Amino acid sequence: MTLTISDLPRDLLEKEIFSRIPLKYVRALRLTCKEWETLIKSRSLTIDEEESQMIVLMDYNLCLMSISMNGGEPSTEIRGKLTCLDEQVKISQFFHCEGLLLCILKDDTKVVVWNPYWGQTRMIQPRFSHRPGGTDWINYALGYYENNSKMKSCKFLRFLDYFYYIPAPTKEKIFFWYEIYDFDTGLWTTLDVTPHWRIRFDNYGVSLKGNTYWCATERNPADPFLNVDHIICFDFTSERFGPLLPLPFRTTYYNLVTLSCVREEKLAALFCHDGIVEVWITTNIEANKVSWSKFLTFDVGDYRISPCTDSFFIDDVNKVAMIFDKTWNCNTVTIIGEAGYVRDVDLGEPAHQNSLLLVCPYVPSLVQIKKPARCKRKRQSSLENHQYKRNMVRLVALKKFEI
Repeated sequence: MTLTISDLPRDLLEKEIFSRIPLKYVRALRLTCKEWETLIKSRSLTIDEEESQMIVLMDYNLCLMSISMNGGEPSTEIRGKLTCLDEQVKISQFFHCEGLLLCILKDDTKVVVWNPYWGQTRMIQPRFSHRPGGTDWINYALGYYENNSKMKSCKFLRFLDYFYYIPAPTKEKIFFWYEIYDFDTGLWTTLDVTPHWRIRFDNYGVSLKGNTYWCATERNPADPFLNVDHIICFDFTSERFGPLLPLPFRTTYYNLVTLSCVREEKLAALFCHDGIVEVWITTNIEANKVSWSKFLTFDVGDYRISPCTDSFFIDDVNKVAMIFDKTWNCNTVTIIGEAGYVRDVDLGEPAHQNSLLLVCPYVPSLVQIKKPARCKRKRQSSLENHQYKRNMVRLVALKKFEI
């Protein structure tokens, strides 16, 4: 009797075969037969403590990268390129929420929400864009809330908070617009937000347990420079921002402060100052309170950490921090560990000088992306249409003062 792969024990199929298949082939594998589709859907997705996965944005492309500990020596490997639509689509920014990716397209105003594990996508057309000089001034976030059936329902937040140096007689100098998209209804809602904080447009939020956190500071119209000294959370269930929460250190304008998450369980803060790298991890965090514990302190000596670094990755099991940095001629990762360990890994020369170098931890997700209803599309309310038109008039009027 001839055995086929389907005759192998379920445990062997799941742990030794299916777990080793690259993400880009999972969708094809599911379509092989109903038995395999059921097995893939039901299997638990666990993290190998010897190897952590991350997604990296380089040269407008997303790549799957792994870090493994070989006898205590950390090593990185680029597993391959991830393609959400086709090979020609370029991604300028991306944001992660429990296995789902929000991709901002470089040459299109549309955004794509993507589950790389299932290969599912959903295209969303924002109501406006704002890219003076080719720079996107809008902040983005992907999150979710639990509906009445205890199912995760996704939402997409975007906001523009712009300070204008406008000469007299124009008095309006600040323009902000916060709006949220509901995947269930397919509708946009303008949020009633009057921020007493400021978040830089190039400050990339970090998703944790369905909510998103940013570095922030108290709003001071007299001081356009942002000395980051707090974080702030947007709660996707209440659709509200929480209070400013303190960082565990004192900063100046010239210090590097940025956020990441640890295995989608904790928030991490990277603080670089005077040749010292500090990494702090939350011991408790909610929308309105936070407590921190120092994870790592290191004197980098002659190693230079750029104050423009946007991304880092934490492997808390192996006590390693990976700081991603980009210069005009090189993409690098600085790996910092215990007992004075520090090493640079060259990721190669960037093909596109203006592309970002971003990273996030990645754990595959079984969450299905809800598709738009095929029935008659719901319409925006008259109040929402009025708020939208009012904001568009203000935005168009202010654009002529851009510098």
